[in-house]
Amino acid sequence: MPQSDQGVTKGRYALIPRAAIFVRRGDEYLLLKGAPTKRLWAGKYNGLGGHVERGEDVVSAARRELMEEAGLTADLWLCGTVIVDAGDVGVCLFVVAGENAQGEIQGSMEGTPEWVPYEAVLRLPVVEDLPFLLEKIHSMTRGDPPFSARSYYADEKLNIEFV
Repeated sequence: MPQSDQGVTKGRYALIPRAAIFVRRGDEYLLLKGAPTKRLWAGKYNGLGGHVERGEDVVSAARRELMEEAGLTADLWLCGTVIVDAGDVGVCLFVVAGENAQGEIQGSMEGTPEWVPYEAVLRLPVVEDLPFLLEKIHSMTRGDPPFSARSYYADEKLNIEFV
């Protein structure tokens, strides 16, 4: 369908595509402890990831981000999507799971990647939505249908609704 038929108009909700990557090794997850110099989430743990660039598909973007932020490759697959309501422009967060990580972990300007036991996540300083996403991912196995969710704030409280 050409761009003229896509229904893109001013005032219609727009989404920025991002990938969040959660590579699993047994009961551990590869998380990124944000660099102290980061504008957002400095010193907090989060999944790896970032923007899906023009011309990339989601899994290719996740592979690129995993290599850039941790120096690793892994078997990756889409396990869910979260629409993050951020006002006029939202985020479409493509949640990518992985296993069979290969390579030597190395940090980047984004932060330090670390293998973190699942049960330790709640004792760490984490990005607000991380416990919700990891709980969902931890209950999944490869081949499960992808989940769908939306994230928004109401009364200054984060809400994540899984379908």
